[in-house]
Amino acid sequence: MTEVALYYEAYMDTFVNVSYSLSYSYSKRPRLVTNGYIISDLSHSSQYVQSLALCTLACMGSAEMCRDLAPEIERLLRASNSYIKKKATLCAVHIIRKVPELAELFTPSARTLLSEKNHGVLHGAVVLITELCKRNPDTLDQFRKAVPELVQIMKGLVTSSYSPEHNVAGISDPFLQVRILRLLRILGHNNDTASDAMNDLLAQVATNTDSSKTAGSAVLYETVLTIMDINSESGLRVLAVNILGRFLLNNDRNIRYISMTSLQKIVQTDHNAVQRHRGTIVDCLKDQDTSVKRRALELSLALVSAVNIRSMMKELLIFLSFCPPELRSQTASGIFNAAERYSPSKRWHIDTILHVLTTAGGDVRDETVPNLIQLITTASELHCYTVHKLYRALVKDIAQQSLVQVACWCIGEYGDLLLKGECEEIEPLQVTEDDVLDALETVLQSHMSSPATRGFALTATMKLSTRIIDNVDRIRSIVSIYGSCIDLELQQRAVEYNALFKKYDHMRAAVLERMPVMDKNSPGHTNGDTPGEIKEPDTSKPKPAEAGLLSEPASQVCDLLDLLGGTDTPLQPSTPTTTSSADLLDLLGGLEPTPVPTVSVYEKNGLSLKIQYDKQTETEVTVSLIASNSTQNDITNFTLQAAVPKSVQLQMKAPSGNVIPAHGLGQVTQTVLLNNPNKVSLKMRIRVSYSNQGAMHQDTVQIDSFPSTACQPSISPL
Repeated sequence: MTEVALYYEAYMDTFVNVSYSLSYSYSKRPRLVTNGYIISDLSHSSQYVQSLALCTLACMGSAEMCRDLAPEIERLLRASNSYIKKKATLCAVHIIRKVPELAELFTPSARTLLSEKNHGVLHGAVVLITELCKRNPDTLDQFRKAVPELVQIMKGLVTSSYSPEHNVAGISDPFLQVRILRLLRILGHNNDTASDAMNDLLAQVATNTDSSKTAGSAVLYETVLTIMDINSESGLRVLAVNILGRFLLNNDRNIRYISMTSLQKIVQTDHNAVQRHRGTIVDCLKDQDTSVKRRALELSLALVSAVNIRSMMKELLIFLSFCPPELRSQTASGIFNAAERYSPSKRWHIDTILHVLTTAGGDVRDETVPNLIQLITTASELHCYTVHKLYRALVKDIAQQSLVQVACWCIGEYGDLLLKGECEEIEPLQVTEDDVLDALETVLQSHMSSPATRGFALTATMKLSTRIIDNVDRIRSIVSIYGSCIDLELQQRAVEYNALFKKYDHMRAAVLERMPVMDKNSPGHTNGDTPGEIKEPDTSKPKPAEAGLLSEPASQVCDLLDLLGGTDTPLQPSTPTTTSSADLLDLLGGLEPTPVPTVSVYEKNGLSLKIQYDKQTETEVTVSLIASNSTQNDITNFTLQAAVPKSVQLQMKAPSGNVIPAHGLGQVTQTVLLNNPNKVSLKMRIRVSYSNQGAMHQDTVQIDSFPSTACQPSISPL
């Protein structure tokens, strides 16, 4: 294809290229008389002198010269000498490019040039008409009337006998054929009449042109582009895709690359036709050229569907194992997107992502870890299978950081399932508590572990303190070591966890309980500036601490704003936010815990909601909402919403869960921070939503005042 392009450029140069030594005499003359000399030469009796003037104007003519000499060029377009017509036509192209407003001057003459027999003049005429159509779309309707003439010229070239003057590798004047096809593509775009007039011609060219030579491939390629750009018949489009499919078998890498680039553009509109060549496209993944591999990868990912997801993913995973380093990230991302969109089952989805992490864990994007964690949490029936598989991968290799992070998270969450050694989906593995802690300690001490990976491992170790029995002291020892770690993030985590062991051991089980099911679309914290204003949450990354919350319709939030309609100031809604490390340090800081008052604010349907005053200053109040369940069934989908006057700033921390165990065996707690800089009388309304035995319940309770921690608040039932 490159050779044809070079031949074509050389062919074009024969029309416009002239030695600058020949035009030197023009360039040395004063500018004021240059036009006069050129006009004189344009009217000269010798065709060679006229040719010199035309070539000079075409190569060196400025906008001013073009304006002055355009009428003379238009006159020469009607000359009887084909040699002069050819030069004048290409000179007119230069004038139109320099001064587009002169295009109308050449429009009438351009149409008459199509009746010429000389190939050079025809070539120039087609180039001139193409330029006119590009510069002035209003001329399209006028030149669409010439489509039958162009079709006849093209048919003559396709069916003509051998002509040594115009033959290139067995193809009659491929340069003129290419130019005509490009013009037909412009004229047939979004026009049914013009498209119908050229359908038969395009089918004839596509069928009769020999693609074994580069010149024939160039003509066929332009034919394919024309078919795809006009309103062609479906059968013709399939024929065009098949031609591109044959190009994929060509030994020339340039032709294969161009073919895949064209298929990439039409794969969305002609998906089924392109699918027939899936095997050939996948074979191009093995090409030695990186550019061809990249195009084959992009096209292969575009061909993935629910029908072929298993076979295509098998090929892509094989390619991932040997692809160049610069393509690994793109390959991994493409596999993740295809698996998420077309995965036949959650187990297959998890296995596929784990395979990618095992093969190219260092080349995946940052969002891969939270996305996989979210997927694992939603597949509750696969928790045992997943934690066993990840533990084996962790013991085998700790170099892939993304894989290690997910493995540590799963061991921390589902370590009890791992220690049971019972798993139907995979061969059970007998693992002791010491084995699990040894694996996590190896991650913590490895020089290959990043600070983020160590954070995952330390948190997993801490979570195991509520899931194992005999090695709690060892866990306490591991955590205490990192209390003086040079990494501030790791040190902060260790200090917080040590505080849980020492001063807040009674809260440790609730703080470290299993994470609820995560929802990618969980709303973030909102604190409206005006009543009823809800800010859009940032869902670019999953937030694990918020995942258990159920999304409430915006209308319900607005209804909650109206709950304190009798107050003097409007309210602002708030939904929970993730507890930061700094907040946790503040929560665990200070003196030894002292008894704090707890007041019941809601009792109904076996659900008890109490408010506990934890901290109070002149402008800030910190309270905890504690929910318990005395019924025989778990209460699910438990959520709290709150509203306060606008002058008060409200922040609700993430709840400890959304399921309240039956028989009072567990609690759900949620911390609320109230900032009252204007020291107004505090009021708050709380909406309680929950599901009990399949029935949804929703109630509201109002707290009219917040006195000192030694006093009970005033509560009004609604």
